[in-house]
Amino acid sequence: MTSQQTGPGTTAPLRSSAWFTDEGKNGFIARSHLAAVGVEGARLRRGPVVGICTSWSELTPCNKHLGGLAAAVRSGVEQADGVALEFPTMSIGEPFARPSSMLFRNLMAMDVEESLRSNPLDAVVLLGGCDKTVPAQLMGAASVDLPAILLTGGPMLSGRWRGDTVGSGTDVWRAVEAYRTGQLARNDLDELEGCLNRSIGHCMTMGTASTMACLTEAMGIQLPGSAALPAADGRRAQLATSVGRRIVEMARNGGPRPSEVLTRSAFLNAIRVNAAIGGSTNAVLHLLAIAGRLGVPLELDDFARAPADVPLLVDLEPSGRFLMEDFAYAGGLPAVLTELRGLLDLDARTVEGGRLADRCGVHRTEDPEVIRSLADQIQPAGCGTVVLRGTLAPDGALIKVSAASPQLLHHVGPALVFDRLEDYLDVVDDPDLPVTEDTVLVMRNAGPKGYPGMPEVANLPLPRRLLQEGTTDMVRVCDGRMSGTAFGTVVLHVAPEAAVGGPLALVRDGDPVKLDATAGILDLMVSDAELERRRASWRAPPPIADRGWLRLYIDHVLQADRGVDLDVLVGGSGHEVPRRPF
Repeated sequence: MTSQQTGPGTTAPLRSSAWFTDEGKNGFIARSHLAAVGVEGARLRRGPVVGICTSWSELTPCNKHLGGLAAAVRSGVEQADGVALEFPTMSIGEPFARPSSMLFRNLMAMDVEESLRSNPLDAVVLLGGCDKTVPAQLMGAASVDLPAILLTGGPMLSGRWRGDTVGSGTDVWRAVEAYRTGQLARNDLDELEGCLNRSIGHCMTMGTASTMACLTEAMGIQLPGSAALPAADGRRAQLATSVGRRIVEMARNGGPRPSEVLTRSAFLNAIRVNAAIGGSTNAVLHLLAIAGRLGVPLELDDFARAPADVPLLVDLEPSGRFLMEDFAYAGGLPAVLTELRGLLDLDARTVEGGRLADRCGVHRTEDPEVIRSLADQIQPAGCGTVVLRGTLAPDGALIKVSAASPQLLHHVGPALVFDRLEDYLDVVDDPDLPVTEDTVLVMRNAGPKGYPGMPEVANLPLPRRLLQEGTTDMVRVCDGRMSGTAFGTVVLHVAPEAAVGGPLALVRDGDPVKLDATAGILDLMVSDAELERRRASWRAPPPIADRGWLRLYIDHVLQADRGVDLDVLVGGSGHEVPRRPF
C-alpha cells in the first residue's frame, strides 16, 4: 500500500487508496469508470469505500427483500460520509438448489472471498439470510479479514392456518405425514401451503437460518437485536442504516476485523447459546468451517464440552412451541444473553467496538413462557445437540436431544440399511416392509462426498404402516444432514461417511445398533473380526462427476467433523493484492 487517504476521522490507511489515489493510468481508469455512474473522484479519493455484499436473488426467496436493506445500509454509509458500492454474489436457494444446497456453500464462500479481495474495498457489510448464505458470507469474509458487519434479513411473520400458528419446515413435516396416513385431505394440505410462509424473510422456526442469525449476534459480528426482528418489521431497516454508519467508522479505524471478533471465545459463546436456544445441528458444520478459515482451534468435542452446563431456555419449534416473531417480542437474543451472562465469556469483542458484557444485563425477557430463566428451564443441561462417538462413528456424529423422543435416547435395535434415498422412498409405503418400531433405519452414502453435498435427508419419513399403527418416531442413522426445522430421534453427520469407507459402509440388515445419547455412544454391535472381513470386500463407489465444481468438491471436501469445507480453503489469505501491471 503506497498511499493513504486522510478523510475526516481517518486513523488507519485505507486499502482503497491503492486504487483511487493513484495519479497515473490506474487511478484515472478506476475513478473515471465510477464517474460514469455518478460517484465523484473527490469522494473516492477521500473514502472510505464500503462494499455491500448481498445474496439478493429471486432464486432465493428468503433473500429477495435484501435490496431494500442494501438501500438502508447505503443511506447510513452516506450519512457517515463514506462511499457505498453494492455487489451481488452467488445465492443459494434452500428450497430449490439440487442435489443439495450444502454442495454450493463453499462455492459461494469462494465468490465472496475473491470479490472482496480483488476489489477496492475498505470494509464490507454482508447481507444474507438463508441457511447457507450467511455461513458462506462469513467464511469468505473471514478469509480476507477486512472490517465486516453481518446483517441477516430476518425471519418471516408467523404462519397462520385455521386459527392456529404454524411454522415453516416443522409443521410441513407434520402435515405431510398426516396426509400420507389419510388424516389430512389434499385440499387441507393445499390450503396450508398458501398460509405457511406469509411474508418476506427466512424460516420463522429455530431452523438453521434463525440459528445462524442468533449465533452470529452472540459472536458479536452482528449488531445487538439483529437476529430476531421479523423481516417485515420496519426496525430492521433502521438497523441497516445503523450498520451503514458503523461500518464507515470501522473502515476508518481499521477494525475490528473478523479475526478480532470471531475468536475462540466467541465460538465457545456461540456453542453455549446454541444449546440455550435449541439451535440447528447444521450450526456445528458452519461454525467449524468459519473457525477453520480464521485458524481458530475448534473441534467437534468442543460442542460436547462447552454447553455441558447450559439448559434449554427458548421454547421455539422444533424443540418447543413458539416462533421467531414471539421470540423477537419477548426480547430476542439480548434477553437470552442477559440470562446466560454467568455462563459466557463477556470479554469477547463486538463490532460496536466494546465487549459482550456491554450487551448483557440490559434486556430481560418480556415473556417468560418464550424465553425462560435458568431457574425455570425447559430442559436441563445436556439436552441440546449431543456429540456421539463409538464403533459406528469413530470421528463423531450428532443428535439433537431437545427434538428427539426421550424413550428412544437409549435404544438397541436391528438395522435396516439403504444405500440410496431413492431405494428407501420406493418402499416406505410398502405394507410388507420388514420393519418394526424398534428397527434402526440406516441411510448411507449421503455424506459430503457420497451424495455429494450432504443433503438434508437424515430425518427419513417413517414407514406408512407404522404411522398408521401409531408410531410417531424411530431411531434413524445417517451420514447426511437434516433441516434445522426437523425433529425426531435422528443421528446424523456420521463420520467418516460411508463413501470413504467409514464403518457405516459395513452395516448389514439385522446388525444391532446401540444408541446411548446420555453417554454419547453410537455403536455397531458386530465383532471387529467380522467388520474386517466385510471391509476386505468393500469397494469405494466411483465419483459421480469428472468435471467442474462437482469434481473439485468431491476431490477436496473435508468430513463432517471438520466442517465440510474444502481442504484448499482452510486458513485465510488476507486482503493484499498486487498492483496492476500497467
